[in-house]
Amino acid sequence: MKNISTDYEKDFHAWTLENAALLRQRRFAEIDVENIAEELENMGRGERHELLNRLAVLLAHLLKWRFQPARRGNSWKYTIEEQRRRIKRLLDESPSLTSRLEKAFENAYGDAILIAAREIDCDKGTFPNDCPFTQQQTLNSEY
Repeated sequence: MKNISTDYEKDFHAWTLENAALLRQRRFAEIDVENIAEELENMGRGERHELLNRLAVLLAHLLKWRFQPARRGNSWKYTIEEQRRRIKRLLDESPSLTSRLEKAFENAYGDAILIAAREIDCDKGTFPNDCPFTQQQTLNSEY
């Protein structure tokens, strides 16, 4: 029997195809259980990180919109709209992420301050320590 674990380290793509085929063929004794479990956990973490990153970008653009009204433009407006749409789609596709939204929102705000300060070249102290937007406002396309 082939050592699938070795393939995982040497050729990830081939490993995924081979394990998918083994699962479909119901050859469970031959699959690489430990690495499959690890990959599934990583996929879940990836979804959480995507939510956090999208919230950070959205909040950064909302900060720029509020604190730099003279520099408002379509680029910021459409980035805000895009991030809201992508967050909505992510939550629609993975509803269990909704239970992590509050924590992600809290964590994303600190990143958002740094992103906004860098992008408009100002001191991060320009922005309040506490997020000036509620979750509802942040995700509401009418806000």
